[in-house]
Amino acid sequence: MFYTMLASPVGELLLAGDEDALQVVGFPSGRGAVRPDEDWTENPAPFAEAARQLGEYFAGKRHSFDLPLAPSGTPFQRDVLAALQQIPYGETRSYGELAKAVGRPKASRAVGAANGRNPLPIVIPCHRAIGSDGSLTGFGGGLATKRFLLDLERRHAGAALL
Repeated sequence: MFYTMLASPVGELLLAGDEDALQVVGFPSGRGAVRPDEDWTENPAPFAEAARQLGEYFAGKRHSFDLPLAPSGTPFQRDVLAALQQIPYGETRSYGELAKAVGRPKASRAVGAANGRNPLPIVIPCHRAIGSDGSLTGFGGGLATKRFLLDLERRHAGAALL
């Protein structure tokens, strides 16, 4: 597995994967903190496009990502990740709405758990999932980061897309 560190407005992000796909985006602290394993090799080359697109996202110029991704997880977790990718930029959905979207309307807690295991936050926008009452709920990068990302998207939702 290759990795690199990427400076961002929410702290240094760890990007990891292989030559073919991005597999991990890790936060510098919080529940989503990820550190490279000892057998990983630092190599920024496989992540040049991901770094470019993340830079555009943080500048408010990119509203979706076009990257090869290889998220790990069960079939249900991958269904939840696919549903997250359908939430439009600048919008949110409750865990209950996501549960309905994956065909399991009574599984909002399971959807929340799958959301919490998202190995590719920001790129797969788990920050767009909120509580049924509109509250911000747990986020691997911390609630301040979640609020930052949602505010960023709301500010730039009407801007021209990349």
